[in-house]
Amino acid sequence: MDVEFVYDFRLQISLPRFHTAWDELDQDRQAQILRSWEEIRGNIPERVKELEAVINEKQAALTEELNFERSCHLNSEIAELASIINDLWIWFRLNPSLTTTEKSSS
Repeated sequence: MDVEFVYDFRLQISLPRFHTAWDELDQDRQAQILRSWEEIRGNIPERVKELEAVINEKQAALTEELNFERSCHLNSEIAELASIINDLWIWFRLNPSLTTTEKSSS
């Protein structure tokens, strides 16, 4: 198996795991992988929106919270969700392209 998509429980999406270098894959296989990735990648903005809604709820709870320990816990949860969003955007920006084989004209 040259590439597999493995579910990441933290990000709640499948991520590619390469067992072969991208440039070593033929163009048909690269195209197949790109189609799969685009399907997954297309869901990232909706996932981010869901996480932002949870952050907003936790921030609202934080403004009302009087217990210091609970406030620290909420802050920690918000920071983790923000970290997940950041990682999702990094993966979203990952946009590989087909490797083109240039033939020299001699």
